Amino acid sequence: MSSSDPKTRPKPGSWPPAPDAAPIPPSSWAKRTGFRPKFSGETNASDSGQLSLPPRPREPDNQPDLEAGRARPVPVANGVQENQRVVAEKDQKVKRRKDSDGQPKGSSPGQNGTANANGHTGANGAAEPGPRRAARTEEAVDVLPQSTDDDGFVGRPSHMTYELRDTPGLVPIGLYGFQHYLSILGSLIVFPLVIVPAMGGTSEDTSSVVSTVLFVSGVTTLLHTSFGSRLPLIQGPSFVFLAPALAIINSPDFQGLNGNSFKHIMKELQGAIIIASAFQAFLGYSGMMSLFLRLINPVVVAPTIAAVGLSFYNYGFPLVGKCIEIGAVQILLVIIFSLYLRKISVFGHRIFLIYAVPLGIAITWAFAFLLTETGAYSYKGCDPNVPASNIISEHCRKHISRVKNCRVDTSHALKSSPWFRFPYPLQWGTPVFSWKMALVMCVVSIIASVDSVGSYHASSLLVASRPPTPGVLSRGIGLEGFSSVLAGLWGSGSGSTTLTENVHTIAVTKMGSRRAVELGACVLIVLSLIGKVGGFIASIPPVMVAALLCFVWAMLTALGLSNLRYSEAGSSRNIIIVGLSLFFSLSIPAYFQQYGISPNSNLSVPSYFQPYIVASHGPFRSKNGGVNYVMNTLLSLHMVIAFLLAVILDNTVPGSRQERGVYVWSEPETARREPAVVKDYALPFWFGRAFRWVKWVGF
Repeated sequence: MSSSDPKTRPKPGSWPPAPDAAPIPPSSWAKRTGFRPKFSGETNASDSGQLSLPPRPREPDNQPDLEAGRARPVPVANGVQENQRVVAEKDQKVKRRKDSDGQPKGSSPGQNGTANANGHTGANGAAEPGPRRAARTEEAVDVLPQSTDDDGFVGRPSHMTYELRDTPGLVPIGLYGFQHYLSILGSLIVFPLVIVPAMGGTSEDTSSVVSTVLFVSGVTTLLHTSFGSRLPLIQGPSFVFLAPALAIINSPDFQGLNGNSFKHIMKELQGAIIIASAFQAFLGYSGMMSLFLRLINPVVVAPTIAAVGLSFYNYGFPLVGKCIEIGAVQILLVIIFSLYLRKISVFGHRIFLIYAVPLGIAITWAFAFLLTETGAYSYKGCDPNVPASNIISEHCRKHISRVKNCRVDTSHALKSSPWFRFPYPLQWGTPVFSWKMALVMCVVSIIASVDSVGSYHASSLLVASRPPTPGVLSRGIGLEGFSSVLAGLWGSGSGSTTLTENVHTIAVTKMGSRRAVELGACVLIVLSLIGKVGGFIASIPPVMVAALLCFVWAMLTALGLSNLRYSEAGSSRNIIIVGLSLFFSLSIPAYFQQYGISPNSNLSVPSYFQPYIVASHGPFRSKNGGVNYVMNTLLSLHMVIAFLLAVILDNTVPGSRQERGVYVWSEPETARREPAVVKDYALPFWFGRAFRWVKWVGF
């Protein structure tokens, strides 16, 4: 009894301390098994209407928050950071790709699924030390915001139908290649439709130049995918060359030409393009482009390319207004197809988004044909083939503009085109070389290279295992220069460089196969030999061309600004630099273009070409007429001002690498050790072995 007395019972000693248990990261079981809790706040999956992929094991290290432009905070469990348990995984990149050496996509890398940066595992699944890669803070901004996993981290785009080296078969490759080229049709064909009439060329000349552009684009695309950057990028007449081409066409040297002014101006344009392209080829193949890359970052690329699209606002809607009922219909149709109907899918293809431009052209052309046949633009006694200066009737003078711009039967390009025509070099005659025009084009070739740098980086993150090395990029720029020399010899009126719209086309069509682009290039060469194809394209009414350009140039502006996603877009530093570059790229050229022109000036060129006659009246006046031409022309080009301001400010104003969004290219040593990168970018056949010693344009 005494022992059971609570007052006399001995008190128990202190409890033994609980064993120290390693903190368990939250949701570790859920992450391993792919379990998705319905009521937990740990998942942020949203019903976006896209196909949901099975979750993949993610790295627990901190990933970049692309909205804020900085790394997300690391999850904490019991006061211990989660990434302390996986130090070996900290250097793994976010982008994932199937192993190019034949390892299945879903194969386990180790017993416990833990791998190092190169994918090698130890005996018990622990990561073996691999080669050190760039710090996470420096490459965090190098991710495309295309897909997000269940933890909200940005991962490598997994929605691509075909990636760079995929070859599923002739029929799928042919279908996707045709779709790829058709979606970028507007950028391929409109360049000659603008410059040939400006040079005084006939509809037959326009048809011939269109066929030449298709031929050169096909040949240079094959060269680029084989011996250039090897990315699936279509080469063609870049809009970077349009403004300087119009400035050369409207030069005072060509005013008052009698006879065939088209061939005379085209030969001058060919000479300028050939010299500038040779300079671009030297810039790439000499390795100087690798050094120049240090100055080119997203904050430089974005305003430069945006200024290219914004610079043509004088040309767009003023021409559409000449036949508003047709031009406005086409603009509205393209907007409806590309925006409001973009999610409608037919047999797994978003046809309205992919074919927005061809569908808009076809429907608008049919509508214009219907109005023409019903007599909506038939005015008694008015012949659209009679020059306006020879028209006597006041009634015809009033309506001749609508007759020429609205009717679809005024062009004779289709009827006069031969069924077979082979574009050959020097078809317009021997090029004429002028140092002042060549110097203007040399500066423009640098800006074309800046445009290509942004396209290489963005497209490689979509379709390749890694971005290219600086040497591969230099090789691509060098080949673009060589391709532009071919374009100058053939007389396409423009250099042949990477089209900016490539990145948008790859993201929309979900096709990144190199073989599909090469097959499409072969089809383009065949079509260029059929003269009626060029005649058909040349017969598109001018109002429809202007309406198409309104959409294409708006897309070009947006694609340029989209490069800011790699930097801290909300940074006050970047906002001020981009804002100043864009504003002064419009304001300074306006000063040069309006200098010396009185309101009552009677100019011999249309109003939309007046910005390109600045060489005759610009404010820069010295004793040397050639220097005056070069300075007045260059300082009147919007993209030149935007590039100069952006590159100076971005490289002199202090800012961290992450804030600036500095492009991170693959290191040559790392690339040589990774078979996937070698297969992506190495030269084909025996060329890779023959030119292995040229380190500055390869690995």
